[in-house]
Amino acid sequence: MPQVDFYVTDATDGKARLQLACRVAEKAYLAGLRVLVWCRAADELARFDELLWTFADRSFVPHETLAASDAPVGSPVILSTGTEPVDLPDAVLNLDTDIPPIALRTPRVFEFIDGEATRRAAGRERFRRYREQGLDPNTHKVGAASL
Repeated sequence: MPQVDFYVTDATDGKARLQLACRVAEKAYLAGLRVLVWCRAADELARFDELLWTFADRSFVPHETLAASDAPVGSPVILSTGTEPVDLPDAVLNLDTDIPPIALRTPRVFEFIDGEATRRAAGRERFRRYREQGLDPNTHKVGAASL
């Protein structure tokens, strides 16, 4: 069963949530993890892709978008709108409103919740569902100054 970590901020703009996810993706990459970024909303995944290039000075997170499940992937960070890679990643970074099907088969799951009401409600529902699976998610409160 995976270790699940929820990162929670009170910021209500979606950019703050995505910037936080970029920081976690960078830390995972630097720790040597292969990360699958899961987001079925193609426009939001595109914003995240752009932020990976610009979220911090001197940061570089090698990443690519997964085109098909059998496509070869060389980058340690893979972006997907719903396609699962052939090789199981070390972690899933979830930007979606639901739990990705692949999440419970990986060692780590990173979830992100901000202060926007709809995303916060969806995050609470995911938290509850992880608990129903017998998991005990960790919660990390992130202040605006840390973003």
